[in-house]
Amino acid sequence: MTAEPHRLAEAYAHCDDMLRESDRDRWIACLFAPADKRKRLHALYCFSLEIARVREIVSEPRLGEIRLQWWRDVLSGEARGDVGGHPVALALLDTVATFRLPIMALVALIDARTFDLYNDPMPSLNDLEGYCGETSSALMRLASLVLAGGEEPGGADAVGHAGVAYAMTGLLRAMPWHAARGQVFIPADLLQKHGGTSGDLTVGRTNPQIAAALAELRATIRRHLVAALAAAPQLAAAARPALLPLGLCAPYLNVMEKSGFDPFRDPVELPQWRRQWALWRLARKL
Repeated sequence: MTAEPHRLAEAYAHCDDMLRESDRDRWIACLFAPADKRKRLHALYCFSLEIARVREIVSEPRLGEIRLQWWRDVLSGEARGDVGGHPVALALLDTVATFRLPIMALVALIDARTFDLYNDPMPSLNDLEGYCGETSSALMRLASLVLAGGEEPGGADAVGHAGVAYAMTGLLRAMPWHAARGQVFIPADLLQKHGGTSGDLTVGRTNPQIAAALAELRATIRRHLVAALAAAPQLAAAARPALLPLGLCAPYLNVMEKSGFDPFRDPVELPQWRRQWALWRLARKL
């Protein structure tokens, strides 16, 4: 699909605005990428945002399934209507074509997000890691391909662990919001191991059992974080800015581990200058 230059420019500008408004952390991280690649990263990340927020804008899962199918059709070239009228779809298709991105990775990301439409509990830690891999790690992999100019960047282990660490951190930050609408991403086997239940989470009540389960999940995140940084040299230097969001994991985890922190009452936030500093520090190391 070939679009007129001015429509493409408008589509990418829309993605820039959308990402800056809806996912400030990733938008800031993009500032450390080469200028000619930033709009492509914006397109990828905005596609992920569109898929992630489907549940928020539909009244029932069936309608969410329809919206997800529309995105699959967009990627396969079978979507009905004017795809060019959707700026994120237009920018995404242009980015996919320019860098020969694997369609199946994007479709797998959509498939994984089907889980979000329902209130099924996350069965196990392995399932959670798989979910994060198919969503967040896949997105980092696609970003690394863009940064490497469409060439193989290597570093599968780095991207895999980084995506899992970043996604799990985000899920912990959003836990009160998810729980309030009946979603529990904390693995059932982890809750059971410590004597907690998903009901404790959905009513917004913390207790020693829930605190222990969350502490173990944070320890798991830190192990993925260490593994990602250890494997980072295997990733092509040009592609390493794809890992930069990882720099925010430890600072957010530190907030959650402060004495007296209540995961249902206390927001997990950092001032923008601290987020920029954390990203700059990691950019210097990679």
